[in-house]
Amino acid sequence: MKRIVLGYSGGLDTSIAIPWLSERYGAEVIAVTVDLGQGRELTDLRARALAIGATRAHVLDARDEFAREYIVPSLQADALYEDRYPLATALARPLIAKKLVEVARMEGAEAIAHGCAVRGNDQVRLEISTRALAPSITMIAPAREWGMTRAEEIDYAHARHISVPSERSPYSTDANLWGRSIAAACSRTRPPSRRRTSTS
Repeated sequence: MKRIVLGYSGGLDTSIAIPWLSERYGAEVIAVTVDLGQGRELTDLRARALAIGATRAHVLDARDEFAREYIVPSLQADALYEDRYPLATALARPLIAKKLVEVARMEGAEAIAHGCAVRGNDQVRLEISTRALAPSITMIAPAREWGMTRAEEIDYAHARHISVPSERSPYSTDANLWGRSIAAACSRTRPPSRRRTSTS
């Protein structure tokens, strides 16, 4: 395996995935960040990925496509989770998968990796979408393979001079143009509970 495209968020898991994939598979790692309206500057993520060891790093602006081809049809279908919450996170994953596949084909990559947690719907959404678009591309889920606790991940990062936040909030937030998903990450062994709020 010579090239792996990694869906890169800039968080701890995807940051340590860069050297881990390189060491484990002896591959070039190409980081891809998809801008779906997260509400923060993403250009610094490119520099961060390259500093950690990515061969190349792409930051793709997919906000217009997300709004036009995903949010508008969702509005037309009145698509809500539990008749209350907009499908912000769920809608975003197929588009992220599409962009990862596009970059993988452009870069001639043999595999796509993601930073999703061991449990949860995100890994299913990303992997099914990716396999539907590119059945021949290998999927890699580092967090399922390495089996590290958060403390071990931090130690791994420090050993490779990767900066990590000094303090960690118990909440993980995923935001885009359409909404925000907040997860209370109580432990590694129990799936997080989620509360979704609309950005509108």
